[in-house]
Amino acid sequence: MIDRETIDRIYAAANIVDIVGDYVTLKRKGVNYEACCPFHQEKTPSFKVSPARGIYKCFGCGKSGNAINFVMESESATYPEALRIIAKRYGIEVKEEAMTDEAIERNNNRESMFALNQWAADYFQRYMFNEDEGRSVGLSYFTSARGFSDATIHRFGLGFCPSTNNRFTADARAAGYKDEFLLSTGLAIARETDGKLRDRFYDRVMFPIHNISGRVVGFGGRTLRTDKKVAKYQNSPESEIYNKRREVYGLYFAKKAIQQEDYAILVEGYADVISMHQAGIENVVASSGTSLTEEQIRLISRFTTNITLMFDGDAAGVKAAIRGVDLVIKEGMNVRIVLLPEEHDPDTFARAHTSEELRAYIAEHAEDFLAFKARLLLGEATNDPLKRSDAINDMVHSISLIPDQIKRSEYVRYCAEIMNADQQTLAVAVARNIDALKGNVEAQNFLQRQQMRDRQQATPQSLYVAKPEIPEQPVHKQLTAGTTQETLEREITKYLLKYGHTNIILEEERETIKYNLASYIFDELDDDGLSLEIAPYSTIVALYRAEYERLGEGVEVPTHSFINHHDPNVSRVSIDLLTLDDNYVISKIWEQKEVHLTTDEEQLSEGVPKVVVMFKWRTLDKHIIQLQSRLAEGDDDVAVMQMLSKYQAARVAIAKKMGRLI
Repeated sequence: MIDRETIDRIYAAANIVDIVGDYVTLKRKGVNYEACCPFHQEKTPSFKVSPARGIYKCFGCGKSGNAINFVMESESATYPEALRIIAKRYGIEVKEEAMTDEAIERNNNRESMFALNQWAADYFQRYMFNEDEGRSVGLSYFTSARGFSDATIHRFGLGFCPSTNNRFTADARAAGYKDEFLLSTGLAIARETDGKLRDRFYDRVMFPIHNISGRVVGFGGRTLRTDKKVAKYQNSPESEIYNKRREVYGLYFAKKAIQQEDYAILVEGYADVISMHQAGIENVVASSGTSLTEEQIRLISRFTTNITLMFDGDAAGVKAAIRGVDLVIKEGMNVRIVLLPEEHDPDTFARAHTSEELRAYIAEHAEDFLAFKARLLLGEATNDPLKRSDAINDMVHSISLIPDQIKRSEYVRYCAEIMNADQQTLAVAVARNIDALKGNVEAQNFLQRQQMRDRQQATPQSLYVAKPEIPEQPVHKQLTAGTTQETLEREITKYLLKYGHTNIILEEERETIKYNLASYIFDELDDDGLSLEIAPYSTIVALYRAEYERLGEGVEVPTHSFINHHDPNVSRVSIDLLTLDDNYVISKIWEQKEVHLTTDEEQLSEGVPKVVVMFKWRTLDKHIIQLQSRLAEGDDDVAVMQMLSKYQAARVAIAKKMGRLI
């Protein structure tokens, strides 16, 4: 377990802008930053980051948190894993307290798999540099056949797995790694005949696959044999930490360059990526051992909306370009195509040219997807009217997939021009194509994305409203007899966090009294010996009360300790409550009363007493039922009867108060 001192250092070092910026492209807007949310698909930014408060909030999907929460959400990581990721980023040594046998038993399987993968990557590289076989086979291939420098090899973690088919497994076991993790990561395979383990990647050069934060999630292994019966590439199987549809090879190394260049170059293979990087073109990535997927495109879109597909210039490369186009444009990306000379692939082309020559070639030959597709299809159609019609319909299908209506209209105009077709006819064809798609899943997803964009355009553009605006027709939150205990505790917690230092106005015996909001809540609960019971609200209120008593009545309690609480649930809920849209925060009117209140003080004076009295009513009800149950079971303890009498009297008093308030 990580000790408290180290956790405090990690929280102190974690810069929300730096950390979120590793995953999405942030743009400054006033004192805050914004981006398209990485947790759901959107085109209009509704994801806000506040460096002053160290928090993020998406007004589209509602997710919020601090830097640690963000890493947990992005990496599907546990709290300790997220702390270690951030500690590594800032060079903080993680001190861990001695773990009990029980704690070791509970140690997360994912963390064990990550640890084994990293050890394996280091092992393969050590073997390649230090063993005769590694140097003569693996290192020779990378340096001589591929022209990779030692710096490039170390940067991408390249290595070699021994040719003896159980050498790696034996060494991993000797290092203390368990068979269950050798199997779950796919580094070892159990033989069907006797169940003994053998290495999956024996006698292959190794390409570690890193996720977006740099952790090794899997491997690609290439054989150097000429035997056609042996698969050229062997990849890690799907596992708890590796899903090939969701990983983009090289993105960890390319993401900063992609942000700076504002476009990504997509190639096909591991060596293509590495050679381009070594040549100085670093905004290059590849699909990870699979055809391009929607998940991979969305991952790239966190950093840019512009993508250039680079393919071999042969027939296979052209077909690959065509397959990839529609998938990318459907995700709202701006797409360009670069075809290389027929004799080259990105690897050989990068090794044959300087960085300047590569940039010049890309700038000169990058072609808009529509122009590329039109040129290709029309070239095949020649003077055949039927083929020409098919080509135009193919273009119409691609244009129909573009999510943005304005961009779609521009492409209709452009297509009419280059295809020498009537613009209105094409526009009608596109509209019909969209309608025709409505019955299938693809169209439903398309329409959902359109609807989500429409909703997002109406979301608040600022995380922090200095003074809430009250709408003319307020949206009233109904706190009725059916309101749950969880809702009531959430409301009380929210009032304390956001408004605990402010005053409310109470009418007592025809006298108007100003009362500190936090004092009112605590006094009301103390009168009946009640407290919040549901975590994390009870934890937040207890922390707030301790700070309130330390600072004194009317002093605003700093939110830092809530936002950066070591319990991620406490921090997440605190941030969620602190960033609620203030237009809808105040629970001021209940169903039997319609009064328009214009000031914060009036709203709070109306809402807080009602929430507190409803909470007390519901909590006392629960306690009374529990005590009555004890009596029915024969528990005639005097203390039980006295407590029941006290709660029943309090309930009568609250019933009278509710009659006045509701």
